[in-house]
Formats: sequence, C-alpha cells, structure tokens
Amino acid sequence: MSLGPVMLDIDGLALSPADRDLLREPAVGGVILFARNFESAEQVTDLVTEIRALRGPALLIAVDHEGGRVQRFREGFTNMPPMRHIGREYDRDRASGLKVSRQAGWLIGSELRAAGIDLSFAPCVDIDWGVSDVIGNRSFHSKPDAVSELAEAFARGLRSAGMVAVAKHFPGHGAVVADSHLRLPVDRREYGLILDDMRPYERMMNVGVVAGVMLAHIVYQDIDNMPAGFSEYWIQRELRTRLSFGGAVFCDDLSMKATSKYGRMPDRARLALDAGCDMILVCNDRDAAHQAVDALPDYSNPLSLVRLARLHGTGKLLRETLLASDEWQAAHAMFENWSERPELQLNA
Repeated sequence: MSLGPVMLDIDGLALSPADRDLLREPAVGGVILFARNFESAEQVTDLVTEIRALRGPALLIAVDHEGGRVQRFREGFTNMPPMRHIGREYDRDRASGLKVSRQAGWLIGSELRAAGIDLSFAPCVDIDWGVSDVIGNRSFHSKPDAVSELAEAFARGLRSAGMVAVAKHFPGHGAVVADSHLRLPVDRREYGLILDDMRPYERMMNVGVVAGVMLAHIVYQDIDNMPAGFSEYWIQRELRTRLSFGGAVFCDDLSMKATSKYGRMPDRARLALDAGCDMILVCNDRDAAHQAVDALPDYSNPLSLVRLARLHGTGKLLRETLLASDEWQAAHAMFENWSERPELQLNA
C-alpha cells in the first residue's frame, strides 16, 4: 500500500482501536503529533514504533518542533529558544550566528530522530515585518538575507542529523496581522515586495537543502484570489516553474478557520490537491479527517509518492548514545542556558 495524501492527528499517548482503523485507510499517508501525544521521550518513541508497525511503507511521522513557543515535546528534550534569539546572535557575530543555527538544526533533528520522528515542519522562514504576532519571534530576522543564511544553516544541521527541512509558510506569513488559525488573512502587497519573502526559499532550493515546503493560508490579492494552499499560481507557477522546486508541497491544516469558506472538508482537500499539493493536513477534527479520507480512497499521484518517500528520516542513534555524545552535551548545554544571555535588538 502506497502513502496517501492525508496527514492527520491522533488523540492520546497510544493508538486507540479507532486510530488504528483510520491510519490503515489508503488515503492516509502521515501522522502529525502534538503535545497531547507526548508524556516522555520513552513513551513517544514507543508510540512512533506502534505507528510504524501499522503498514508498509511506513507512514510519515511529523511534528511542529521549531523551538520557543512552537515545541511540542518538552521533558527529556532540549528546551530550544525561539529562532529570533539566533537572529540576535547573528547580529552580534555573523559567523557565530550561522554556527548556532546549524547546531540548532542538528540538535532538534538528532533528538527527534532518536525518537523515530521523520520530520519537523521547520524552519519557519517567514520574514519578521513587525506586524504578525502569530509569527513574531518564530522568525529568524527582519532582513531577508539574514533569514536566508540562517535558514540554510539550520537546514544543513537538520540534514546532518538525518532529517530533511520543510520550510514554511510559503510565500510568506510575516506581513499580515490576522492569524490564519482564526480567520483568512489578506496580504495586499504587490508582487515585487513579496519577492523578498521568497528569497529564503530560493536560496535553500538553489543549494539543495530543502525537501518540503508548507503553504500559507493567505490570499495575496494583488496576484491571485485563492489562498496559497489552493492556488495553482503559487504552487505551479512560482514553486514548480520559477523556483524549479522538485520537493514535496504541503497544504497547512485544512481545519483552520481561514479555509472554512471554501466548502466542506472534501471540497477543501480536492482544491489543495488539484492545485498541486502533495499532502494535506487535517488536524484536531476527527470528523473532518474521516470526511477527507473517505473522499479520497483511490487518490494517487505517482510524482507525489516519489516526493513524499524522500521525506523519511535516515539513520537513528539510540537515545542513550546520543545523550552520551560530546556533541549533544555541548549543544544541549548551550541552548538550555540561552536565557542567561543578554538580548540584543534586531537591526531595523
């Protein structure tokens, strides 16, 4: 059985019989874990093993684990600072900032791979234009070139740990006030300005350090009247053609309020897939997940299967071996003590 186009969530710390039945549906291709699925490093490793044993090829297993306020696993994992702090280090000393960003990617990737997780939806490469609270300190910096360099370094760190980078939120979430979890944001900037938001993606693609991109639930009204995740323009013309991106394209969670005006869940799922997404997320709404899965029992895209297959993690150190290594101990100590460093303001 091949991987389907739907990534969904589960309710608890272990799989229920209902979870098992749903995850065996042919339209399912992945599972995203949340804080409610985490109790300890040992427990989440067992849960991942349980999910992997359900079918072959194994489902993709993902988590949002950027650091700062977007870090689902805490106890037993390094408490990572928000990426804004790494941007401040970059302002203090560019070479040091790039080294720290790479170490952050390696540390996040290594700890997740030790638990068997395939990928983190990271890095967040949105530019901090100073207006978006939902992005805020998740952004590395306010300057596109700085974000580009730091994101590349982070992605290289992930790759050295056996994990690929999935950059978000294309083409850019940093210039809108509204939170797409709650309502549909509209970005009214002209295309020339949005090009700045896409520079980190372009750099990462040019050097081959990004295997996935997640689309924003935002309408860029000067360019297209559909949200990016439902837009052939943004996926086919910008990502696939102008940027020559051959990796996997994810549509952000279709249960977000930003997508509610575009029909029932099967309608939204089809809109995203028809526009060119390889995988869609349906989270925190089990009825909606069933609707999406039931609507796509025979869906298959051979190119998507190839792209998604490349996202599986590679290599895996035993957790005990990782934690005993000098590299982990040094990186862990640095990031755990980060809060003791004085904060600098980002350059305007």
